[in-house]
Order: sequence, then C-alpha cells, then structure tokens
Amino acid sequence: MSRYEIRGAMRTDEDELLELARFLNTVNLPNDREHIRRLLDHSQKSFQGEVPRAHRKFVFLLRDRDTNQAVGTSMIVGQLGRRDAPYIYLDVISEEKYSHAVDKHFHHTVLKIGFSYAGPTELGGLVVHPEHRRANERLGLLISYVRFLYLATHRELFQDEVLAELLPPLETDGTSHLWEALGRHFTGMSYAEADRLSSTDKTFIRDLFPSGDIYASVLSPEAQSVIGKVGLQTRGVEKMLRRIGFRYAERIDPFDGGPHFIADMDDITLIKETRERRLADLREPSTSSPRALVAREYAKAPYFRALACSVELGADDALSVTEEVAACLDARLGERLAVLPLR
Repeated sequence: MSRYEIRGAMRTDEDELLELARFLNTVNLPNDREHIRRLLDHSQKSFQGEVPRAHRKFVFLLRDRDTNQAVGTSMIVGQLGRRDAPYIYLDVISEEKYSHAVDKHFHHTVLKIGFSYAGPTELGGLVVHPEHRRANERLGLLISYVRFLYLATHRELFQDEVLAELLPPLETDGTSHLWEALGRHFTGMSYAEADRLSSTDKTFIRDLFPSGDIYASVLSPEAQSVIGKVGLQTRGVEKMLRRIGFRYAERIDPFDGGPHFIADMDDITLIKETRERRLADLREPSTSSPRALVAREYAKAPYFRALACSVELGADDALSVTEEVAACLDARLGERLAVLPLR
C-alpha cells in the first residue's frame, strides 16, 4: 500500500493548503489566506451536501501518511457559469481573407468573447509540492485521477461536459503577454490586479472587454505566439488529457490565453473504467496484481478517502485488498468501494 492517501479537504487544512497554493497561485487556488479559508469552508459544505449542486466545489488533499503532511491538491468545480457568475472565455476563430484585385491572401486569428450561464464542470487547482514531484508513486497522477473517480461515482452532481484549463507560457515573473497586449488596455488593470479580482468576480471582463471581433494580427508577436499554447510546466497534463479523451476547444482564458480542453463526461476513459466493487476478501495480492485507486465515502469528515494499492479483481464485481488497506479505509466485507485501475 502507498504511504499516501487522498481525502476531502476540511476547514482545518487551511495552513497546509495555503502552503501548496504558493506553488500554483492561480484563480482557482490563489496564494491568499482569506480565499483559501473561504474555499475550504465551501468545499466542506459541498461534501456535506449543504451547497446547491451548481455551486459546489470539491477540494482533495494528497497526504503523506508517514509525516501527516499535505503534499498535493486538486479540485472539481461543479459548474462554471451561473446567473451570478458567468463562464467567460475567448473563442479562437480562424478567418481567411483574399483580394483578387491585389492578389493578397491572409490568414487571421480572431478572438471573440463568449459567455455561458450553464457551463461545464471544471477540473482545476492541481499542484504537487516541488519536493515530492519526483516520488516513485507518481503523485501528480494520483491527485489528478481521483477527480475522475469522484466524477464517475457522483455523475448526477455534474455537467455533461468537463473542462480543464491549462497554464499558457508565462514569463518567469508571471507576466502574461496576452494580458499586456489586450486585457490591460480594456480594464486599466495589471495582470496581477485582474487575476486577484477574478477569484471572486469575473463580470468586469464581460463589462469592459469589446463584444466584437478582435484580430490577433494587431497584437504584439509575443501575445500572438501564446494564444492556445500550453506552457512547458503543463505539457505533461496536456498529454494525459488527450490520452483519456479531451480535446482543445479552440477557446482560451481571457486573462492569460490558457487553452481550454474539453470532453464529454461519458467519453472520458477514466470515468468509464471506474467501477463500484464489493469487498469480498482480505488477502495479500500477488506480485502481478494491478494497482488501483480504491475509495470509500463517510457520513462525517473527511467524507471521502482514497488509497493507491494492489488489488485483486474477481468475477461479479468482487474486490480483494489487504487487511491494512481495509483498516485504513474503515471498510468491511460486503461494502461497495469505488475502484479506478492505475495504468
């Protein structure tokens, strides 16, 4: 059994989540204590079912059981886009222009602001502490995969479409060339100021950005070069997303140009591979046994826990794990557990 476990984040995890936020500092997970405090309160209420479905956010923490420290996190945003907080994006449109009179042909990239008030479920807030990123257990994969296991076992809570926004190429100081060439001119804000405000209210983008076409040709070469591009630090995530069924949506974030990847919920391979199985036996799996994320839910905090371990998958949805795994999950024979094979 892995020394790491994943569980639902609670209000008491404030300091640990804030420490992880230092290494991401995005709209979903900013390095801001007040935001982290609100996020954890919201997450705990979401796990408790005390928040309307469209407003729920679920934060997961990856913990080292040996040191009792949080070393990674990820989240699910139940629905992007509501009447009080629209999902705002820039469509990336290709347009060709040709003049026979002067025999000139041009290919333009056109940006156009778009809105949705009943948008997709979003995956976000993923980060692993730098000191643990090279761990043999592939911790980034574990904290990423747990979201698909949760989606599969709570299908009724989420939208039919799933979105993941990837970080674009940014300068080492965090500068966004797209924001400098575009957003700053229409909002009068720096990227940092706009990013901070957007964590609580994005409507200023809808109110201040132009509603018509924006030709990228008039932007700086640096800004044009990052539209729809994935930053070096998230290329591994892009590869994983494409492998499990996501595709680039020809849509970007209006702040930094981060590309949006989307997939239909029922087409995502990890969701299709997740099964609820009956705990039928407690025994040591063989050396050739597959590894899987095995998860159980609880009526009280932490409401959800998952472990990576070797399993035996039998007929009729039977599952066998070790006594240690069962004890850690507080699972008894005959209970049904969620299982996602790790490949």
